[in-house]
Amino acid sequence: MNNHQADSIVVSDVGSAIVTAAKGFAKRHKVVTFSYVYGMSILCVLVLLGSGTKLTLDQQRQYNQIMNSIDLQAEYTAASKYHTAYANYYHSKGWLSCDSHCQHYRAIMERRKNEWDEIKAEGNARMSDAKSVAGLLSEVGVNEVKDSFWDYFNSGKQFAKRQSWWDALFMGMRSMRRDESFIEYGLKMLMQVLINFSMGLVMALFIFIFGLWSIISTYQANPLTALFFFVSASSAAFAFVSTYLLAIYSAAAGGVYGVVKLAESNMRIEAARGGGARVRNGYIERNRNRPHWQ
Repeated sequence: MNNHQADSIVVSDVGSAIVTAAKGFAKRHKVVTFSYVYGMSILCVLVLLGSGTKLTLDQQRQYNQIMNSIDLQAEYTAASKYHTAYANYYHSKGWLSCDSHCQHYRAIMERRKNEWDEIKAEGNARMSDAKSVAGLLSEVGVNEVKDSFWDYFNSGKQFAKRQSWWDALFMGMRSMRRDESFIEYGLKMLMQVLINFSMGLVMALFIFIFGLWSIISTYQANPLTALFFFVSASSAAFAFVSTYLLAIYSAAAGGVYGVVKLAESNMRIEAARGGGARVRNGYIERNRNRPHWQ
């Protein structure tokens, strides 16, 4: 049996072990498995059919009419007045005290804050009315949830990249002090990168699911539709993050396996060259010791 056949047998054994472990996990964790399969089906539907139902002309007209009635300039003005009042209050107070002069600016700040909150509440109510016209399952609702997910997902990746950069710096300094090889440093760094991406994306997933219901509630949908949308969106997000992480783990495992096999091949080549050289050296030594007339 040559080396290629042996490697094929090892790969097939590893594949069989992975399939067996996956089946066992699916049987033990049926809820997680169902959520993943259901989420993948939702993702396939979104890819094939698009994002939500399109608005009719009447829905589009009502939606735009309500959205245009929101006074954004009034909200901007109220926000500017509040920040100005807060700055005056902040500079008038002491470290642990607030005199009459400070109390005056504090009262103004609180009044500006209430005015801003009232304008924001009115704007949010009108926006909610516009969303209810569009519907939760429309392209407006689906796209808003998708945008929210991608924002959190990209934030999770940025966290993982920043953390991995700092880990590479400090782990490199520790490796130089410990006189570790480049392979040891690379393996440790690979594990740390996988941990960072797992932490960042799982954290982003939980934050997205935690804030999902607040988005759904603004569309004023009936409870059954809202619950269906929440379960579907959460399952789809879970399936995507899980698949993304599995792809990263698989790529890392494949890279490590390739490096190991390359190192083994180089060791076999070096061993073969060393053995041949010793045989040739021994032949030369025997010829040198043999008399010339032989």
